[in-house]
Amino acid sequence: MEDFDNDKYNRALKRMKDIKGFYSHLVVYLVVNLLLILAHMGVFTHGIVNIDIASKSSFMTPFFWGIGLFFHGLYVFQHKFRFFRDWEERKIKEYMEKDDEDFKNTTNWD
Repeated sequence: MEDFDNDKYNRALKRMKDIKGFYSHLVVYLVVNLLLILAHMGVFTHGIVNIDIASKSSFMTPFFWGIGLFFHGLYVFQHKFRFFRDWEERKIKEYMEKDDEDFKNTTNWD
């Protein structure tokens, strides 16, 4: 019983670390891309820091990083999408039952 509780605790700890890692990833994504957008707008062209970023890279980085962040979120929150898995299983069961009924109706020669 203790092994079961320990295993359950370890799974919960891993899930918590995954969620925390995703939110850290999200915060870094927002901060870095905010800085990229501000640099693209020219906020940093005057003053102590002079950053000039090509316009193409300032839009490519958020786009592709956003795709990676999206898939990271799907991985971390996959347990939230149980509805879709349950729906698929219900539909498969429904179609199998319908096929059984159709087969019984077609094999009945009465």
